[in-house]
Amino acid sequence: MNLDSIRWRLTAGYIGIFAVLLSLLGVFAVFGFSRELVLHQDDLLEQEARDQAKNILGGEQREVLAKGSNEFGWVVLGPGGRVIDRDAAAPSLGLPRPGLAREALEEEDAIFTTIRGDDGNVRAVSMPIYESGEVFGVIQYARSLRVIKETVRGLILVLLPLAAGALGLAAVGGLYMARRAVRPIRETFGRQRAFIADASHELKTPLTLIRVDTEVLRGKLQGPDEMELAEEVLAEADRMGTILSDLLTMARLDAGALDVARKPFDLSVLIEQETERFRVRAVREGVRLEVRVPDELLATGDPAKTGQILAALLDNALRYTPSGGSIEVNACRQDGAVEATVADTGPGIPPEHLARVFDRFYRAESARTREGGGTGIGLAIARGLARAQDGELDAVTARDGGAVFRLKLPAG
Repeated sequence: MNLDSIRWRLTAGYIGIFAVLLSLLGVFAVFGFSRELVLHQDDLLEQEARDQAKNILGGEQREVLAKGSNEFGWVVLGPGGRVIDRDAAAPSLGLPRPGLAREALEEEDAIFTTIRGDDGNVRAVSMPIYESGEVFGVIQYARSLRVIKETVRGLILVLLPLAAGALGLAAVGGLYMARRAVRPIRETFGRQRAFIADASHELKTPLTLIRVDTEVLRGKLQGPDEMELAEEVLAEADRMGTILSDLLTMARLDAGALDVARKPFDLSVLIEQETERFRVRAVREGVRLEVRVPDELLATGDPAKTGQILAALLDNALRYTPSGGSIEVNACRQDGAVEATVADTGPGIPPEHLARVFDRFYRAESARTREGGGTGIGLAIARGLARAQDGELDAVTARDGGAVFRLKLPAG
């Protein structure tokens, strides 16, 4: 488990949540501010429309509107929709609107709406006007929304730097909180790694003594049953030694304390050597083992650790390949790296298990079942060793069934 990755994910999560909340707050703030400005303009529109109506009905010549302005304008319609009077700016502001006039007469109240003018959106009011208690007509008064848009744009320009600063503070705070959240986990894993390393080291001594004593005892045994029992003890001792070595390697990988060489080596030769170790077992289990590698394939890394990876992949393939099946090992140079693949004809790995096949102690038994399964840490260690060499190890399911494991290492 990469605690640094967890810490950065937690930090990104904090920033993401804060950014969403900040965005929602900003949207509501801008929307509310814009709405208040529009409502305020509606009040001004209604008041200016009433004043202009009084001017027209009173026969006065003074104008409330600035002459020649394209920011606001008015028009007066008769009950039948005929234009009685208007100013020069009315057409450019989208006036008159006969349908809006009929709606105002039906409602007998002021109707506000946003319409499209020649230079952008316009806020307009349509309201009936009366003379001596009778309907004289409808006055429509419009004002451009340009000023409101500029005001809202100015608010956004003010909020953006504040939001950026708030996100920066959130990043710092999120990193601090993530560090505090990960610290107990880091300490726990540190104690766990130390325990595994100490326990593995301490258990190796008595295990070695058991093996030595069993070998001495085996030399004095006569009966076949007793000899078989001694062989089983030795086999289990070897198996326990392998498990302890794996646990120690895993602890060193977690602590970043594993010595990994960085030198050129011939991957083809290494593959040939490792497959020869498993050839007798493959023949015994009735599995065909094929190797197709170039004469020379230089890689950069640790040949001993790479051999350990190949051994884990071959052991895994033999464990899940049925008798009569085959295992194919290939290697080639690809995109500035070298790649070795181990493909088997076993049951394959279902898609739902692919993401976790390299997890520790995870075994997809429902898909790949066979007696004599491993401990569940071999593939996890193999991937850790590959990444320690700046390489990668992944798995896919072949089209015709079976699993394919791909090891990539830097080219030599």
